[in-house]
Amino acid sequence: MNRGVVELETSGSAGISVKIAEDIANLVDDGATRRVVPVVGKGALQNLIDLKYLRGIDMAILPSDVRDYAVQHRILAGSDLSPSYITRLYNEEFHLLARPEIKNVTDLTNRQVNVDIQGSSTAITASRLFDFLKVPVKITNDNQQVALQNLRSGKIAALAFVSGKPAPLFLALSQNEGLHFIPVPINRSTSDAYVPSRLSSSDYPALISQEQPIDTIAVGNLLAVAELRQVPERYRNVGNFVEAFFTGFQTLLTPGHHPKWQEVNLSAELPGWRRHPAAEQWLQRNAPMAQSLKPDELRVMFSKFVDQRRQASGGVTMTPEQKNELFEQFRSWEAGQAR
Repeated sequence: MNRGVVELETSGSAGISVKIAEDIANLVDDGATRRVVPVVGKGALQNLIDLKYLRGIDMAILPSDVRDYAVQHRILAGSDLSPSYITRLYNEEFHLLARPEIKNVTDLTNRQVNVDIQGSSTAITASRLFDFLKVPVKITNDNQQVALQNLRSGKIAALAFVSGKPAPLFLALSQNEGLHFIPVPINRSTSDAYVPSRLSSSDYPALISQEQPIDTIAVGNLLAVAELRQVPERYRNVGNFVEAFFTGFQTLLTPGHHPKWQEVNLSAELPGWRRHPAAEQWLQRNAPMAQSLKPDELRVMFSKFVDQRRQASGGVTMTPEQKNELFEQFRSWEAGQAR
């Protein structure tokens, strides 16, 4: 029963990491020699601490900014942060939903903004982002469902939420409520720490018009692994996991899996982190085919992918101009992944 087991800690169920972990488990589990056991954690910061100290946790899905936050706030010393990473995962977008009278970020000065529970990915990113933008806000730490009710009633001016778009929390909102997303300015500090992104009408048709998409930033996530070299059996289990996960990765790009898998590039580097040896060895043996594609070939493949996804979801076919614009946004995002 315990042969080949690895435990993978996720963030709370409001985000998408639980679904990502489920996809991974379904891919890797073979019923005999490999099994992934997802564990729902208590937020990004606690996950980082659990990966270091909690018995049995082999891997965790972490936002890329959590380690810098932990060092900056002296929660963990830099020398204590020994986890490596298996691969860079998907981006999650920073959503800033506000009341009708709030038109831009500076309108939130000295107003109450909810940033989810303490230690969550949202709380970490929001804290850093408002500091970068030099906008002092009054932080509240309710869960997102409570925060949404408080926003509707006027108890708070805005709520922040880091989640892969489209986030289910916002899909039931109607335009009649007057709540709306406000853009996040991109300056040198934010662009050094995060990648630019955009919320569009295709993500939230009830809240965003086709003519006015919302610029924002996105937070990268990674699959981190504990320091297990002194625990041979668990270290070996992680190596077996990497082999199965990387080898079967293309399966996750097919319909029925979370669309965020389309953003994952297994070979993308993560500055400041070291790659787990099993992952590094697999990548050296299996150079990604996508890296050898010429730009025009990649553009054609991207166009076919968009058409297939639209057909599968019943969406309206995009014009060549719209697909070209989306492709250029993709290349900008791809460039950010390489940093």
